[in-house]
Amino acid sequence: MRSGRPLELLVRAAPVTVPSLVVVLVSVALVFDDVGYPLTAWAPATVLVLGLLGVAVATLPNAWGDVPTPVRVATAGLVGLTAWTFLSILWTPDRGAALEAGGRTVLYAAVFLLFALWRQRARSAALVLGAWTALMLVLAAAWTVRVGAGGQAAVDLFLDDRLRSPAGYPNASAATWLMVLWPAVALAASARVPWVARGAFAAGAVVVLPLALLSVSRGSLIAVPLTALLLLVLLPGRLRHLGTLLLVAAAATPGLLAALDVGDVLTTPGADPSSDLRAVAVLALGGGLVAGAIVAAVARWEVARPSGDPRVAALHRAGRLAAAAVVAVGLVGGLVAVGDPVDRLDRAWTSFQGGYAEDSGSGNRLASGLGSNRYDFYRVALDGFTAAPLVGQGAESFRQSYLRDGTSTETPRYPHSVELRVLGELGLVGALLLLLWLGGAAWAAARAVRAGDPLTRAVVAGALGVTGYWLVHGSADWFWEFAGLGLPAVAMLGLACSLAPRHDPPRAPLMRARGAGELAALALVLGAAALTVLSPWSAQREIDRAAAVFATRPLESYSRLDRARTLDPLSDRASLLEGSIALRYGDLPRARRAFEDALERVPDGQYATLQLGAIAAVQRDRPRALRLLRRAVALAPRDPIARESLAIVRDGGVVDLDALSAAILRGAASLS
Repeated sequence: MRSGRPLELLVRAAPVTVPSLVVVLVSVALVFDDVGYPLTAWAPATVLVLGLLGVAVATLPNAWGDVPTPVRVATAGLVGLTAWTFLSILWTPDRGAALEAGGRTVLYAAVFLLFALWRQRARSAALVLGAWTALMLVLAAAWTVRVGAGGQAAVDLFLDDRLRSPAGYPNASAATWLMVLWPAVALAASARVPWVARGAFAAGAVVVLPLALLSVSRGSLIAVPLTALLLLVLLPGRLRHLGTLLLVAAAATPGLLAALDVGDVLTTPGADPSSDLRAVAVLALGGGLVAGAIVAAVARWEVARPSGDPRVAALHRAGRLAAAAVVAVGLVGGLVAVGDPVDRLDRAWTSFQGGYAEDSGSGNRLASGLGSNRYDFYRVALDGFTAAPLVGQGAESFRQSYLRDGTSTETPRYPHSVELRVLGELGLVGALLLLLWLGGAAWAAARAVRAGDPLTRAVVAGALGVTGYWLVHGSADWFWEFAGLGLPAVAMLGLACSLAPRHDPPRAPLMRARGAGELAALALVLGAAALTVLSPWSAQREIDRAAAVFATRPLESYSRLDRARTLDPLSDRASLLEGSIALRYGDLPRARRAFEDALERVPDGQYATLQLGAIAAVQRDRPRALRLLRRAVALAPRDPIARESLAIVRDGGVVDLDALSAAILRGAASLS
C-alpha cells in the first residue's frame, strides 16, 4: 500500500478535514500576535475562514436535513447571537466598537459552522485535534526555552512578577497553555492513539503547567480543578484520564515549585532571575521527558500484549486503585487544609467584595485571596441588564457604563465575564441565544459520546476540555476578546458536534456542484459578512500608518485618517487621533473639528468631550468650556483630570492643553 493512501482515505471519508487543518494553522498563528486580541490579527483570519466556509459549502456534500438536530439548534443559536450583536448597533452608545464585536462573533460563527456541519470520522477528528494539540505543545516548549534562556530578553516577557507573553495579559497567557492541557491528557490516555504520540502528548502536558503558573493567574487555580471535575464526572473513561492527569501533575510538581519562587526574584531590585528561570525550564522539560517515557512505555506494553492478557487487566485494576487512593488522600488533605468550609467561603466572599484592599497581604499573589475589582465590574454589568433586561445596553457598551457608574480606579473595556458580557450588553435575548448555542452543542457532544467508539470518546473529551476551560476561566475574565483563545475553543466545540451520529449516504461523492443561484446567494451572504470585518480592519490599518508617520509627515497622517473615517463611518478612533495630532501641532481649529466629528460618531465619548472643553477654555469661550467639562465629569466622575480641568475653568483659569495631553498619556500608561 502506498504511504499516502491512508491519508487519502481519511480525507475522502471526511473531506472537511482539509479546511479544518487550515483553521488549526490560523489558530496557532494567532498566538504570535498577542493571541489574536488586535483587530489587525483576527480580521484577516475571519476573511480566510469565511473563504474556507464558502468553499466547503460550495463543494462538499451536505444537506441541512442530514445535520443532527442538536447541531442545528446550536447553529441557530450562534448565528442568531451574531445577528443580534449587529442589530444592537442601533442602540449601543459606541457603534464602531459594536461593529467590531459583531465581526469577532462572525469569526466564531464561521469557525463553528465549518467544524460542526460536516461529519467527521473518529480518525479524522483525532487528526485535527492532535494537530492543534501537538503544534501548541511545541510552542509551549519553545516559550519554556525562551524563559529558561534568562537575561533581559526573558525578563521582558514578564510584567512585574507575572509572565505576560504571549498575550500581553497574564491571565490570557496562562489560558493559552492551559487550554491545551486537556486534549493532551485525553490523547495520552487513549489506547487508540499510537504509543509514541501518547508519550509525546503526556510530555507536553507536563511542560504547560509550570509555564502557565509563571503567569500567576488566580483564576486558573479555580478553573483547572473545576474543568477536571466536570470532565471526570461527565465523560467516560474517567479513571484512565485521572491516572494520566495524576502522573502529569506529579511529573510537573518540581517545575511548579520552582515557578512559585520566581516572582520574588523578579521583583527584587538588582536581582538576576536567570538561574531561577533556567531551573523552571529544566525541571519542566525534564519532568515532561520522564512522564512521556513512562506513558510511552506503558502504551507500548499495552500494544505488545494480547488483548486478553490478564497482566493488562491487572495493570488497569492497579492503576484504578492507585488513582482512587490518590483522590481519597487528596480529598482528605484538601479538607484538612481548607478547614471550616463555611468560614473559608465567607472569607473568600468578603475578599471578593472588598477589592484589592481585602487581599491577605501575602507576598504570593496566588495565596492573597480573591480581592480584585471584579465585584464592581459585575455590579455595573448587572445594572446594565436591569436597565434594559430584554435587549441590553448594546454591544461594547460596558466601557462607557463603567466610566460613569464604576467606583474603582480601573477603566475596563469589558466586564471580565462572558456570561455577564452577554447579559448586560445583549440582554435576555442574547443570553438565550448563547444558551441555545452551548446547550445544543453539549447535546450533540453527549450523543457523540454515547454512540462513539473509544477513539471518538477520547476526541470528544479532549475537545470539550478546550472549550470547557475557556468557558470556566472566561466566566471571570475577558477571554471572548482574544481570538487566539476563542477560535480554538469554538472550533473544538464544533469538532465534538461533528462526531454526533447522523445518517449519511453510504457512498457520498467527494465533491458536489452547486447551482448558479445557490452560489450567488452564498457569495452574497459571505460577502456581507466579510464586509463587516473588512471595513474596520482597513480603517485600522490606515490609523496605524497615520500614527507611525504623524511626527514627521502630518499631512500624510491627516490624509490617511480621512480615508479611515470613510472606510469605517461608525468608529471615532480616526477622529480622536487626528484631534490629538492637531493639538500637538497647535492647530486648534482642526483639533476642534476632529473632536466634534468624534462626538457625532460616539455622543458619549468622554475623551473628545474633555478635549473640546479644554479647547473652548483656551479660545476664551467660558460658557461652552464649562458645559463641556461638566459633561466630561458626568461621563467619568472618577476622572481626576476632568475634575481638575473643570475646577481650573470655574476659577477663571485656562487649561494647559500640553499638560492635559501629558496627564492623559500618563494615566493611560499606568492602566496598560
